[in-house]
Amino acid sequence: CGCDCFQLYGYCYQDSNDIPDTLTTITELGSPLEMIQLLQTSWEDRFRICLSLVRLLHYLAHSPLGSVTLLDFRPRQFVIVDGELKVTDLDDASIEESSCTSNSDCFMEFPARNFTLPCSVEGRCQSMNEKRNLYNAYRFFFTYLLPHSAPSSLRPLLDKIVNATGNHNKHGNASICFFSYLALELSPSPSVNSEFTQKCVKSANTQYRRVPEAFIPDENYRCWPSYHHKGCLLSVFDVNEAIEICDSYSQCKAFVLTNQTTWTGRQLVFFKMASNHIVPDPDKITYVKVTD
Repeated sequence: CGCDCFQLYGYCYQDSNDIPDTLTTITELGSPLEMIQLLQTSWEDRFRICLSLVRLLHYLAHSPLGSVTLLDFRPRQFVIVDGELKVTDLDDASIEESSCTSNSDCFMEFPARNFTLPCSVEGRCQSMNEKRNLYNAYRFFFTYLLPHSAPSSLRPLLDKIVNATGNHNKHGNASICFFSYLALELSPSPSVNSEFTQKCVKSANTQYRRVPEAFIPDENYRCWPSYHHKGCLLSVFDVNEAIEICDSYSQCKAFVLTNQTTWTGRQLVFFKMASNHIVPDPDKITYVKVTD
């Protein structure tokens, strides 16, 4: 159906004397959404979750049944499946747009702020379902997951997205959802074409010696955020960005390019605090900081 919902693999209906009207469903396995854990993951992983959420918002606003709102829109209603956010509980979904006789009837109240939407000539609050979903996505997800540790080149765009979703009463019917959807949908593609993050300039005062087919197995230090809990494993666009990152850490004396990439195509790099022990590895390239 195009909706980021739990995949239903099968169901079984059984009517017994002990438990009448029993319906058993078999769905895909997902992980509970823990916001504290998500904040400790890389920005790319959090971006992917927000992207899947925006796809869901777009679908709910244009579903075959009409505009659908999730009345109980909270993190506990979602799970993570293969890095994507999916909604699991649709019991509180509604397709009814609130009726009204004036704009004052279209009042939406949230803990931090309130909105008043236009009352249409048909006596319905315009786009209330869509805007309720969007603001809940803003206050529960976007404000926490999008801006924190984002690539510098994307921060202006992300600020626009977050501000727009938090102030949607100033915009037209579906413009905010469409703008957010379009911006998030297009952002991964430029990552392969050097626009996902600004290309870094090699430090004029630092030189690195390239050692092909080599790896540093030890000499790890911890950094945040990292894809590896015992070391500093980050994603980069190219060698220049890896050099800038290594230069920014006083303990970094070398880094190792791997042949692994993230879902956006960025290369994973190990950053090391020394290069005393280098071993052969055909799938890696090591760069060692040259000191005077």
